[in-house]
Amino acid sequence: MLRATVFSRFATCSKHIRSLSTAVNESIKNVDTKLLGLSFELTPEQVEFQQVAKKFCQDEIIPKAAHHDETGEYPLEILKKAWKLGFLNNHIAEKYGGSPYGVFTECLIMEECHFGCSGITTAMNANNLSQAPVVNAGNEEQKKKYLGRMTEECLFSAYGVTEPGAGSDVASVRTRAVRKGDEYVLNGQKMWITGAGVANWFFVLARTADDPKTPANKALTGFIVDAKSPGVTLGRKEQMMGQRASDTRGITFEDVIVPKANRLKEEGDGFRIAMGAFDQTRPPVAIGAVGVSRRALYEATKYSMERKTFGVPICNHQAISFMLADMAINLELSRLAVHRAAYEIDCGRRNTYWAAIAKAFAADTANKAAADCVQIFGGNGYNREYPAEKLMRDAKIFQVFTLCVLVILIS
Repeated sequence: MLRATVFSRFATCSKHIRSLSTAVNESIKNVDTKLLGLSFELTPEQVEFQQVAKKFCQDEIIPKAAHHDETGEYPLEILKKAWKLGFLNNHIAEKYGGSPYGVFTECLIMEECHFGCSGITTAMNANNLSQAPVVNAGNEEQKKKYLGRMTEECLFSAYGVTEPGAGSDVASVRTRAVRKGDEYVLNGQKMWITGAGVANWFFVLARTADDPKTPANKALTGFIVDAKSPGVTLGRKEQMMGQRASDTRGITFEDVIVPKANRLKEEGDGFRIAMGAFDQTRPPVAIGAVGVSRRALYEATKYSMERKTFGVPICNHQAISFMLADMAINLELSRLAVHRAAYEIDCGRRNTYWAAIAKAFAADTANKAAADCVQIFGGNGYNREYPAEKLMRDAKIFQVFTLCVLVILIS
């Protein structure tokens, strides 16, 4: 009964709801928000960012999404336009040429872009994960050199932590960095590195402790490694199931010389630096799942109102309407969870708990929404001429990268 009510309001009263929402928003403008406590209102600047992102999605991402999914071609021209709009590198401080606007606002932008294509938007957002360790732990010279260049031209960086035998189990990293004077010699392999093929530099997590029994919080060290350093070899572009516009590869380091000046903080600080980056970047990843869920609900609702069986649109059948209602319910809950995680980090508080909840719930919601979208499309959902199957392929990775959902639940 509740689901039927939700769908009825969602499907048949949307105009009334929008009208009511507008009236409420207008009335709230006359209220002192300091007296409200909890508020779901966006600032005028956030609304503007959201609208610019929505237009960018409609004009630049959606028309080209199918091409990049089909060919796997890296969306460089789209990313250059996104860079000019300030959608890349938004964690970089003003003093290094950036225009930081907070994780919450970043999530507003990323949701709009993921609605268009999560593969293109993952490529767009890869910089933020790799830059976070430098933003959080880099010294003045490191920030000027490696963050400053990202704001001067459209460059990319990559987060090099995952290995063939170490994914969510970061403590199992085996890449080694041996100190020799004022340099380190780096040897090892990284795998499934987003943006590796186009990166100007990498954040690399390596083991510096000689004793294999040394715990991860003392054994691992973070480094900035120039992508063109001798001994760096890129693997082939992996042919992924979904998010095919994103460049994902392995990297091999063979006797790569890394200056001591490129070490982040002290030896043994790498694990904390790498994990700290996830607190900052997990909300923008989770909002990507929200964007996919929203697109799945949009496409499924639109199709269900056009497709007829037994003389009526299929959305009038309870089996379909209940599916749409559940999609709407979980979409809204996912977005709220992500916004809480983003809000906490913007307030300067540790958000590990909230970010884990947001990532796990939003990822599972996206997969259920995409699967239900395919189901509502029926046979057409299994056909590549329709949008549903791409959403299902794109959604799966949200349960895997930036810490597997199963590991989050165990933690």
